Amino acid sequence: MIMRAIQMVDLKQQYAKIKSQIDAGIQEVLDTATFINGPAVQAFSDEFARYLGSRHVIPCANGTDALQIAMMALGLEPGDEVITPSFTYIATTEVVALLKLKPVFVEVDPKTFCLDPVALEAAITPRTKAIVPVHLYGQAAPMEQILDIARRHNIYVIEDNAQAIGATYTFSNGTTRKTGTMGTVGCTSFFPSKNLGCYGDGGAICTEDDALAEKMRMIANHGQSKRYYHDVVGCNSRLDAIQAAILRVKLKELDGYIAARRKAADFYDAAFAGHPAIRTPYRADYAHHVFHQYTLQLEGKDRDGLNAFLATHEIPSMIYYPVPGHRQKMFSAAPGSEVNLAITDQLTKKVISLPMHTELDEQQLFHIVTKVLEFTHL
Repeated sequence: MIMRAIQMVDLKQQYAKIKSQIDAGIQEVLDTATFINGPAVQAFSDEFARYLGSRHVIPCANGTDALQIAMMALGLEPGDEVITPSFTYIATTEVVALLKLKPVFVEVDPKTFCLDPVALEAAITPRTKAIVPVHLYGQAAPMEQILDIARRHNIYVIEDNAQAIGATYTFSNGTTRKTGTMGTVGCTSFFPSKNLGCYGDGGAICTEDDALAEKMRMIANHGQSKRYYHDVVGCNSRLDAIQAAILRVKLKELDGYIAARRKAADFYDAAFAGHPAIRTPYRADYAHHVFHQYTLQLEGKDRDGLNAFLATHEIPSMIYYPVPGHRQKMFSAAPGSEVNLAITDQLTKKVISLPMHTELDEQQLFHIVTKVLEFTHL
């Protein structure tokens, strides 16, 4: 049998399986002509809140806006310090700089790629007002420790949950929560390649705080308490109705999508088990990894060489992220950008992500692991 072309993310095949539902949802929006807000957006907000177990979900235009709206609503002021990992997508810290806050870059755990609680606590000063833990690659950050530190220092926690929608966190007392619902605010993205992705841009914010939810709704809608009455400075950040209709369909499939990703990750894990040059993704016992990415660490092998080798065999791979935040040019003049983050710097040279999506089949997976093993045994 001829193997299907391998994609880093295969949205075309995924769409084919839910085409009738997606098309019907879009057609309903077209028929009602309620393109901004309207029933589809409210229905998705309610359904997503139930899925997460969250009191409030505020849809918005994208994940970056979600972070910005959260920080605006919490009343952070220029010069306030926001602690965040450097090993993450730039949006996390870009928003901090945009609002003239001070990003404080801290180290990550080399196993989980998430914020190191010891480094976090060491970075706290009287100016620290918020912590932004990132649930990177689908692995939850150690939230029990982070929340304990935040409570002791009276600091807000803004979860960046763009890569871990659907992940479940288990606390030491046995209670469970979905990522994005444990901090003061949770922020997510519905970028098409996410585990729950729409067919354009989209995002959402969640919180248990009624007053904070109301303020974030106002900020996302030009600061309006009611139409033409603007109580605070806001922005224009909306999830359009067509994207909401798509997300309503895909939300019903999300747990199945996660199961498919974990099955592919199991295949990879088994193939690379015990390999001296390959460190497979760590699965923390406190969380249910949802594998937004399947990211290896190479030990003593040429990561960029593997990237190029796979490309010659029509296997896509990606390097997330080759330049960490503290080494980006945009922060070169910022105080604190000269921080020494040895683990982060090492990870940027060692990590490589293999294809990971809901449509991977065993023929494709076998081809991928065969070529990875061929290169690493050279």
